[in-house]
Amino acid sequence: MKTKLSTTHADGDRWFNAPVSCSVSSECGMVKGMSLFCLLWIPLFYLFWVSLSPEDTPRFYEGWALFLGSVTALVSFFIGPLIAPGGFGFSRWLSAFIDMVALPVIFPMIVGLLLSLTPLYPGGGSLANFALLWLIPAAVMRTITWGIRRDPLHLVLVPLLWSALAVGIVFFQRLLRNRRGALVFPFLIGLCLLPAAAATSYWAFFSQKFYRGLLFLILSLIPMGISLSLFFLRDRRTGE
Repeated sequence: MKTKLSTTHADGDRWFNAPVSCSVSSECGMVKGMSLFCLLWIPLFYLFWVSLSPEDTPRFYEGWALFLGSVTALVSFFIGPLIAPGGFGFSRWLSAFIDMVALPVIFPMIVGLLLSLTPLYPGGGSLANFALLWLIPAAVMRTITWGIRRDPLHLVLVPLLWSALAVGIVFFQRLLRNRRGALVFPFLIGLCLLPAAAATSYWAFFSQKFYRGLLFLILSLIPMGISLSLFFLRDRRTGE
């Protein structure tokens, strides 16, 4: 009788633990996949973007992007966030804008623009290329720190928004460079609102407002989608 009970208990434990171990292994696989996405998305997207973009970037210019991006990633790792996030209100949105989504892309673009004004790199190169290269060390560092959280908001959404901002800001920059008169104002508004839309997408998803987050995510991706489509059409016409 004791043997029978012992066998039944062992079988029960095995059947009870099977879904749990399966669930744990699925979660581990999902976390690894998200961490891999965070690690590889920016460098792979950079290679994809360079293959389409008509702008060439000097090697030394790219080297500065990687070097300064590595230094910035290390500094940000040790000093932590510039804005302490709190709750779900404006402080959380501001933290998303400065520490998570927008400023990590805008700052390297400003540095790249300043470098292009120096005698060392007259004319510079593509600001999108510079920003994407700058963000590669940041993606590596964030994969290590964010992988502990197991949060798709950081491991998937933020790298996607980084690439959308890097390409989208340059998209509006080109529009402003080639336009005059009344069309300048709406393009300038779009350039200013794009980083805000990306930060709002992060804030909305964090606040569990899924549909708002999805809406602002789509708005953030539209300039990048248009830019990629135009490059595809250009390459297709060139091939013909």
